[in-house]
Amino acid sequence: MSKVLNVRLTDDLSSRLDFLAEKTKRPKSFYIKEILSSYLPEFEDAYLALDRLNDRNAKYYSTEDVEKVLDL
Repeated sequence: MSKVLNVRLTDDLSSRLDFLAEKTKRPKSFYIKEILSSYLPEFEDAYLALDRLNDRNAKYYSTEDVEKVLDL
């Protein structure tokens, strides 16, 4: 199932997307989906990491503690 999403773009981004779509004979939606597929995992990872860093109940280990546990 697919969903429709409306996005407001700056004139510059819109022009660049129009140009790319016209030159390659592909729809603009193709490039938007490609870009989201490429970059969304990076944003998800970054926000997950930030969320974990802000967790007040998280326990942090020093390098020495980790080496001791792993027998390094």
